[in-house]
Amino acid sequence: MERTGSRTGPPTRLSGLLAVSSAVVLAAGALAVTAPAAGAADADLARNGGFEAGLDGWSCTGGSGAAVSTPVHSGTSALKATPAGSDNARCSQTVTVKPDSSYTLGAWVQGSYVYLGASGTGTTDVSTWTQSAGAYKQLTTTFRTGPATTSVTVYTHGWYGTPAYYADDLTLTGPGGDPVAVPATPTGLRAGTATASAVPLSWTASAGATGYRVYRGGTKVLDTTGTSATVTGLAASSAYSFQVAAVNAAGESAKSAAVTVTTATGGSGGNDGGLPARALVGYLHSSFANGSGYTRMADVPDSWDVINLAFGEPTSVTSGDIRFSLCPVAECPGVESEADFKAAVKAKQAAGKKVLISIGGQNGQVQLASTAARDTFVSSVSKIIDTYGLDGLDIDFEGHSLSLNTGDTDFRSPTTPVIVNLISAVKSLKAKYGEDFVLTMAPETFFVQLGYQYYGSGPWGGQDPRAGAYLPVIHALRDDLTLLHVQDYNSGSIMGLDNQYHSMGGADFHIAMTDMLLTGFPVAGDRTKVFPALRPEQVAFGLPASTQAGNGHTSPAEVTKALNCLTKKTDCGSYQTHGTWTGLRGLMTWSINWDRFNNWEFSKNFDAYFGR
Repeated sequence: MERTGSRTGPPTRLSGLLAVSSAVVLAAGALAVTAPAAGAADADLARNGGFEAGLDGWSCTGGSGAAVSTPVHSGTSALKATPAGSDNARCSQTVTVKPDSSYTLGAWVQGSYVYLGASGTGTTDVSTWTQSAGAYKQLTTTFRTGPATTSVTVYTHGWYGTPAYYADDLTLTGPGGDPVAVPATPTGLRAGTATASAVPLSWTASAGATGYRVYRGGTKVLDTTGTSATVTGLAASSAYSFQVAAVNAAGESAKSAAVTVTTATGGSGGNDGGLPARALVGYLHSSFANGSGYTRMADVPDSWDVINLAFGEPTSVTSGDIRFSLCPVAECPGVESEADFKAAVKAKQAAGKKVLISIGGQNGQVQLASTAARDTFVSSVSKIIDTYGLDGLDIDFEGHSLSLNTGDTDFRSPTTPVIVNLISAVKSLKAKYGEDFVLTMAPETFFVQLGYQYYGSGPWGGQDPRAGAYLPVIHALRDDLTLLHVQDYNSGSIMGLDNQYHSMGGADFHIAMTDMLLTGFPVAGDRTKVFPALRPEQVAFGLPASTQAGNGHTSPAEVTKALNCLTKKTDCGSYQTHGTWTGLRGLMTWSINWDRFNNWEFSKNFDAYFGR
């Protein structure tokens, strides 16, 4: 949230991902060789190298690949694969080979920076590439297997930030290896603790397996290379049956014995804080003035169910010492006395409203880098809550408040002090004030949904360490969380679960961003690290109340379309949601003051839509 009106949102293409290093390019180019003629006894070992059977036998990262009918080199189909974000659209298959033998790998490719290679050779892995192929061009390379090598992985891929590439007629010629046996059926399938919408599963590895398929009620729901996965998008209080099968180049094993799991009830995890089924959340500029003008607490209309006081801010970035006071008279001539303000808070609470202190905002950078800062945060926030008799806390950490240290790669078990200490501090506050303590969060898309593509500095470094940095906080506090309302504004384009980029300002953006929270998603594309779905009652989405309030203002008509799609599955446009969430809690806006400035257009539309 910001004190002023609009500002430029964070970029979505992270530094270090898009630049193609000349050293890498030269090194890769040096590997290109002229292929010798294959021996008479050699066979083409690649399965479905012409993609005439679609992607049968092939695995493409991030769902990046598809078989297309044009352009093709020969036959009726070819591979089209599209790089996106940190995914270079790698499509591969594992092939059985003989030890200590020579092989020739070839393919016809079209596009910019298309690579062909082989890994796991047991000697020197190889790769060749073309910088710009406007029409199909043949790539070839050779390698020799090691003395113990029985399989290699052949692959194609593009480069970060480039358009789709095409590949066709991929061949691997050389002596065939011994037949691969179908892997054994996995054993030990077990379920972890289920939430209302997700079930974590794990099993024992099967010898010879290169991957696994998870089935729900006999229908495949996901593929993974690991021995664990989380199935999301489930209904609360419902029984589900799961099985898993092992796969390799020879095929798929029989399915494992089934395990039956019942998801938690819709009311488990988190608390509703006494909110109505449909809640409208707004920020009240209580400590400062801007072009929207000052609004007294007593003058806030009954439309607003949650009133977040903006803002509690630290005495310094790392102190953890949060302070809040009413706007000075010189800055806000209409400000009420502190006694009147406290009385108005009590009156709102008597009418069933919740009043929270919001910590952070655009200017309030908070980094709890030490346990001393954590403890000071708890004591100072407690003092504000007690002084004004508030109902809870809103976390609006922005800017550089949250970032992940290098090597902190799993949102389920964070190690970065500013993350760990914030989680601990909030749990302490919840323990102090009890079950009725209202906890809300207002992260930007950069810190949440961008985590679908990027998480922290990434496996190779060079990414923005703030990417997805709210995910471990949300996940660790999901059982205490009343409401998450991501700021769907001041944002760059963000990739949705359809692997397409979505831009703010219309219904599509709110639909795609909210669907991610209600469906769950693999973090940084890793399907062994799935961020579980939140309950619909825990989710709202945030918008600017007027064109002056921030970039990404959405007209009332587009807001209505978004609500229709998410709660009724109508007016969805091109994006198809993964469910229908009648329990979606509501909307958040920046801000009550800007809504008043705009003749209450935002809140009037909300009340009209829900018949309040």
